[in-house]
Amino acid sequence: MSARIYQRSKNAMQSGKAQTDQWMLEYTPTEARKADPLMGWAGSGDTQAQVQLKFPSLEAARAYAAKKGITATLIPSPPKTLKIQAYADNFR
Repeated sequence: MSARIYQRSKNAMQSGKAQTDQWMLEYTPTEARKADPLMGWAGSGDTQAQVQLKFPSLEAARAYAAKKGITATLIPSPPKTLKIQAYADNFR
């Protein structure tokens, strides 16, 4: 079994940064999604794709993966850049 570990990103629809300190462990899909013949919705028989585990730190997520024998790949979060500008810059 393989999984990916990443840090939650900020919600783009809100200005708050709630739960961005959490680390997520998601299993990688083992079978491709296919269209349902009746409704046309995409789905698969892979039940592990529905599992999302939350951890307070990266070390806790790695320790869980090591304990359960899961090969986990770390997806680093992009560096946060701040664009600092004054209100007067809007009128230049």
